[in-house]
Amino acid sequence: MPTGAPALSEAPQITAFAAALQQSHASGQRFVPETGMALPRDRAECLAVQQAVSEARGAVAGFKVGAGKGALAPTVAPIAAADVVASGGVAKTRDQLGIELEVGFELLKPLPAVGLPEPVQEYFAPRVVIELVDTRLEGDAASDPALKLADMQINAGMVLGPRVADWDGSDFGTVAAWCDAGETRLLDGEATVPGGSALANLGLLCEVLGDHCGGLQPGQVVITGSLCGLPYFPAGTEVSGRIEGLGEVSVTLT
Repeated sequence: MPTGAPALSEAPQITAFAAALQQSHASGQRFVPETGMALPRDRAECLAVQQAVSEARGAVAGFKVGAGKGALAPTVAPIAAADVVASGGVAKTRDQLGIELEVGFELLKPLPAVGLPEPVQEYFAPRVVIELVDTRLEGDAASDPALKLADMQINAGMVLGPRVADWDGSDFGTVAAWCDAGETRLLDGEATVPGGSALANLGLLCEVLGDHCGGLQPGQVVITGSLCGLPYFPAGTEVSGRIEGLGEVSVTLT
Protein backbone atom coordinates (compact mmCIF):
# COMPACT_ATOMS: atom_id res chain seq x y z
CA MET A 1 0.00 0.00 0.00
CA PRO A 2 1.07 3.62 -0.31
CA THR A 3 2.87 4.83 2.79
CA GLY A 4 0.43 5.51 5.61
CA ALA A 5 -2.48 3.53 4.18
CA PRO A 6 -3.78 1.08 6.80
CA ALA A 7 -5.18 -2.33 6.13
CA LEU A 8 -8.89 -2.56 6.84
CA SER A 9 -8.04 -4.66 9.89
CA GLU A 10 -6.35 -1.54 11.28
CA ALA A 11 -9.48 0.55 10.64
CA PRO A 12 -12.31 -1.86 11.60
CA GLN A 13 -14.79 0.96 12.07
CA ILE A 14 -15.16 1.31 8.28
CA THR A 15 -15.60 -2.41 7.58
CA ALA A 16 -19.39 -2.04 7.27
CA PHE A 17 -19.01 0.71 4.66
CA ALA A 18 -16.58 -1.40 2.63
CA ALA A 19 -18.99 -4.35 2.81
CA ALA A 20 -21.86 -2.13 1.63
CA LEU A 21 -19.80 -0.99 -1.37
CA GLN A 22 -18.99 -4.57 -2.27
CA GLN A 23 -22.67 -5.52 -1.98
CA SER A 24 -23.53 -2.66 -4.34
CA HIS A 25 -21.06 -4.01 -6.90
CA ALA A 26 -22.62 -7.46 -6.57
CA SER A 27 -26.28 -6.37 -6.66
CA GLY A 28 -26.09 -3.43 -9.04
CA GLN A 29 -28.06 -1.33 -6.54
CA ARG A 30 -26.84 1.98 -5.17
CA PHE A 31 -27.14 2.69 -1.46
CA VAL A 32 -27.30 5.50 1.08
CA PRO A 33 -24.95 4.89 4.04
CA GLU A 34 -26.97 4.00 7.11
CA THR A 35 -27.31 6.55 9.88
CA GLY A 36 -24.44 6.05 12.27
CA MET A 37 -22.33 4.06 9.78
CA ALA A 38 -18.66 4.96 10.18
CA LEU A 39 -17.27 6.44 6.96
CA PRO A 40 -13.69 6.87 5.77
CA ARG A 41 -12.34 10.17 7.08
CA ASP A 42 -9.01 10.55 5.28
CA ARG A 43 -7.02 9.34 2.29
CA ALA A 44 -5.53 6.39 4.15
CA GLU A 45 -8.94 5.08 5.16
CA CYS A 46 -10.29 5.62 1.64
CA LEU A 47 -7.47 3.51 0.23
CA ALA A 48 -8.08 0.84 2.88
CA VAL A 49 -11.69 0.61 1.66
CA GLN A 50 -10.47 0.37 -1.95
CA GLN A 51 -8.12 -2.44 -0.99
CA ALA A 52 -10.86 -4.44 0.75
CA VAL A 53 -13.36 -4.06 -2.08
CA SER A 54 -10.72 -4.81 -4.71
CA GLU A 55 -9.68 -8.01 -2.94
CA ALA A 56 -13.32 -9.11 -2.85
CA ARG A 57 -13.85 -8.39 -6.55
CA GLY A 58 -10.79 -10.20 -7.86
CA ALA A 59 -8.14 -9.38 -10.43
CA VAL A 60 -7.09 -5.80 -11.13
CA ALA A 61 -6.79 -4.67 -14.77
CA GLY A 62 -5.30 -1.25 -14.16
CA PHE A 63 -5.44 1.99 -12.25
CA LYS A 64 -6.71 5.53 -12.67
CA VAL A 65 -4.73 8.49 -11.40
CA GLY A 66 -5.28 12.19 -10.89
CA ALA A 67 -3.19 14.92 -9.30
CA GLY A 68 -6.22 16.10 -7.32
CA LYS A 69 -5.88 18.65 -4.56
CA GLY A 70 -6.06 18.88 -0.81
CA ALA A 71 -5.71 16.10 1.72
CA LEU A 72 -7.05 13.40 -0.62
CA ALA A 73 -4.46 14.04 -3.33
CA PRO A 74 -3.16 12.39 -5.36
CA THR A 75 -6.16 10.26 -6.28
CA VAL A 76 -5.54 6.67 -7.32
CA ALA A 77 -7.98 3.79 -7.73
CA PRO A 78 -7.87 0.24 -9.08
CA ILE A 79 -9.96 -0.86 -12.06
CA ALA A 80 -11.40 -4.36 -11.74
CA ALA A 81 -10.72 -6.85 -14.51
CA ALA A 82 -14.40 -7.80 -14.28
CA ASP A 83 -15.27 -4.31 -15.53
CA VAL A 84 -13.04 -4.28 -18.63
CA VAL A 85 -14.75 -4.21 -22.03
CA ALA A 86 -13.04 -4.88 -25.35
CA SER A 87 -13.42 -2.19 -27.97
CA GLY A 88 -16.64 -2.74 -29.91
CA GLY A 89 -18.26 -4.49 -26.95
CA VAL A 90 -21.13 -3.61 -24.65
CA ALA A 91 -21.18 -2.09 -21.16
CA LYS A 92 -24.01 -2.81 -18.75
CA THR A 93 -25.70 0.42 -17.68
CA ARG A 94 -27.70 0.81 -14.46
CA ASP A 95 -29.39 4.04 -15.63
CA GLN A 96 -26.55 6.05 -17.13
CA LEU A 97 -22.78 5.85 -17.41
CA GLY A 98 -20.18 8.58 -17.51
CA ILE A 99 -17.85 8.59 -20.51
CA GLU A 100 -14.23 9.76 -20.53
CA LEU A 101 -11.89 9.45 -23.52
CA GLU A 102 -8.36 9.02 -22.16
CA VAL A 103 -4.75 8.25 -22.94
CA GLY A 104 -3.80 4.96 -21.30
CA PHE A 105 -0.47 3.18 -20.85
CA GLU A 106 -0.06 -0.59 -20.61
CA LEU A 107 2.85 -1.85 -18.51
CA LEU A 108 4.92 -4.30 -20.57
CA LYS A 109 7.35 -5.61 -17.96
CA PRO A 110 7.96 -5.16 -14.22
CA LEU A 111 8.98 -1.70 -13.08
CA PRO A 112 12.64 -1.55 -11.99
CA ALA A 113 12.09 0.98 -9.20
CA VAL A 114 9.70 3.59 -7.86
CA GLY A 115 8.90 6.33 -10.36
CA LEU A 116 8.71 6.55 -14.13
CA PRO A 117 11.33 4.28 -15.74
CA GLU A 118 13.63 5.29 -18.58
CA PRO A 119 13.45 4.78 -21.46
CA VAL A 120 9.72 4.81 -20.87
CA GLN A 121 8.88 3.13 -24.20
CA GLU A 122 10.66 -0.04 -23.06
CA TYR A 123 8.22 -0.37 -20.16
CA PHE A 124 4.94 1.05 -21.44
CA ALA A 125 2.84 1.10 -24.60
CA PRO A 126 0.08 3.70 -25.07
CA ARG A 127 -3.54 2.76 -25.72
CA VAL A 128 -6.68 4.78 -26.36
CA VAL A 129 -9.20 4.08 -23.60
CA ILE A 130 -12.76 5.00 -22.68
CA GLU A 131 -13.25 5.10 -18.93
CA LEU A 132 -16.73 4.18 -17.71
CA VAL A 133 -17.90 6.09 -14.65
CA ASP A 134 -20.65 5.37 -12.11
CA THR A 135 -21.24 5.68 -8.38
CA ARG A 136 -22.35 3.02 -5.95
CA LEU A 137 -23.78 5.73 -3.67
CA GLU A 138 -26.98 7.76 -3.53
CA GLY A 139 -27.94 11.09 -2.04
CA ASP A 140 -25.39 13.50 -0.61
CA ALA A 141 -22.90 10.67 -0.19
CA ALA A 142 -22.47 10.43 -3.96
CA SER A 143 -20.82 13.86 -4.12
CA ASP A 144 -18.65 13.56 -1.00
CA PRO A 145 -14.99 13.68 -2.16
CA ALA A 146 -13.73 11.15 0.39
CA LEU A 147 -16.51 8.69 -0.33
CA LYS A 148 -15.93 9.06 -4.08
CA LEU A 149 -12.28 8.17 -3.56
CA ALA A 150 -13.21 5.18 -1.41
CA ASP A 151 -15.67 4.17 -4.15
CA MET A 152 -12.80 3.65 -6.61
CA GLN A 153 -12.98 7.34 -7.60
CA ILE A 154 -16.35 6.29 -9.13
CA ASN A 155 -14.74 4.07 -11.76
CA ALA A 156 -17.09 1.57 -13.41
CA GLY A 157 -14.68 0.03 -15.89
CA MET A 158 -12.73 0.79 -19.03
CA VAL A 159 -12.92 0.02 -22.73
CA LEU A 160 -9.54 -0.83 -24.23
CA GLY A 161 -8.51 0.27 -27.69
CA PRO A 162 -5.46 -1.07 -29.56
CA ARG A 163 -1.96 -1.08 -28.13
CA VAL A 164 0.50 1.13 -30.07
CA ALA A 165 3.52 -1.00 -30.94
CA ASP A 166 5.98 1.59 -32.26
CA TRP A 167 5.72 4.43 -29.73
CA ASP A 168 8.90 6.49 -29.39
CA GLY A 169 8.30 7.60 -25.81
CA SER A 170 7.07 11.10 -26.66
CA ASP A 171 4.52 12.70 -24.36
CA PHE A 172 0.83 13.32 -24.99
CA GLY A 173 -0.19 16.81 -23.92
CA THR A 174 -2.52 18.47 -26.39
CA VAL A 175 -3.82 15.88 -28.84
CA ALA A 176 -6.14 15.76 -31.83
CA ALA A 177 -9.20 13.76 -30.81
CA TRP A 178 -12.85 13.21 -31.52
CA CYS A 179 -15.55 11.49 -29.53
CA ASP A 180 -19.25 10.89 -30.25
CA ALA A 181 -21.96 9.58 -27.94
CA GLY A 182 -25.10 8.92 -29.94
CA GLU A 183 -25.90 12.17 -31.73
CA THR A 184 -23.75 14.21 -29.33
CA ARG A 185 -20.26 15.21 -30.40
CA LEU A 186 -18.13 15.45 -27.27
CA LEU A 187 -14.81 16.24 -28.93
CA ASP A 188 -13.78 17.43 -32.36
CA GLY A 189 -10.24 18.74 -32.57
CA GLU A 190 -7.63 19.62 -29.98
CA ALA A 191 -7.97 18.44 -26.39
CA THR A 192 -5.52 18.58 -23.50
CA VAL A 193 -4.70 15.86 -21.00
CA PRO A 194 -5.39 17.00 -17.40
CA GLY A 195 -2.30 18.80 -16.15
CA GLY A 196 -0.93 19.00 -19.69
CA SER A 197 1.14 15.79 -19.65
CA ALA A 198 0.03 12.17 -19.80
CA LEU A 199 3.55 11.05 -18.87
CA ALA A 200 3.55 13.26 -15.78
CA ASN A 201 0.31 11.63 -14.68
CA LEU A 202 1.72 8.17 -15.39
CA GLY A 203 4.85 9.08 -13.45
CA LEU A 204 2.75 10.23 -10.51
CA LEU A 205 1.02 6.84 -10.37
CA CYS A 206 4.38 5.05 -10.54
CA GLU A 207 5.65 7.27 -7.73
CA VAL A 208 2.82 6.90 -5.23
CA LEU A 209 1.05 3.59 -5.86
CA GLY A 210 3.42 1.27 -4.00
CA ASP A 211 1.80 -2.12 -3.41
CA HIS A 212 -1.74 -0.73 -3.17
CA CYS A 213 -4.14 -3.32 -4.58
CA GLY A 214 -1.18 -5.44 -5.64
CA GLY A 215 0.86 -2.63 -7.18
CA LEU A 216 1.24 -1.98 -10.90
CA GLN A 217 1.82 -5.26 -12.75
CA PRO A 218 2.63 -6.13 -16.39
CA GLY A 219 -0.49 -6.18 -18.54
CA GLN A 220 -2.27 -3.58 -16.44
CA VAL A 221 -3.28 -0.22 -17.91
CA VAL A 222 -2.94 3.21 -16.30
CA ILE A 223 -5.42 5.87 -17.44
CA THR A 224 -4.39 9.50 -17.19
CA GLY A 225 -7.50 11.69 -17.17
CA SER A 226 -10.39 12.73 -19.35
CA LEU A 227 -10.05 14.64 -22.60
CA CYS A 228 -13.80 15.30 -22.80
CA GLY A 229 -15.03 16.10 -19.29
CA LEU A 230 -17.51 13.73 -17.69
CA PRO A 231 -20.83 13.60 -19.58
CA TYR A 232 -23.37 10.87 -18.77
CA PHE A 233 -25.47 8.87 -21.22
CA PRO A 234 -28.26 6.27 -20.94
CA ALA A 235 -28.47 2.70 -22.15
CA GLY A 236 -28.75 2.45 -25.92
CA THR A 237 -26.02 5.03 -26.55
CA GLU A 238 -23.24 4.11 -28.97
CA VAL A 239 -19.96 5.75 -28.00
CA SER A 240 -16.89 6.01 -30.21
CA GLY A 241 -13.67 7.95 -29.91
CA ARG A 242 -10.32 8.43 -31.58
CA ILE A 243 -7.02 9.96 -30.54
CA GLU A 244 -4.64 10.74 -33.37
CA GLY A 245 -1.65 8.44 -33.18
CA LEU A 246 -3.38 6.00 -30.81
CA GLY A 247 -6.36 4.75 -32.79
CA GLU A 248 -10.06 4.25 -32.18
CA VAL A 249 -12.20 2.76 -29.40
CA SER A 250 -15.94 2.15 -29.13
CA VAL A 251 -18.60 0.72 -26.83
CA THR A 252 -22.38 0.41 -26.71
CA LEU A 253 -24.15 1.14 -23.43
CA THR A 254 -26.84 -1.46 -22.72
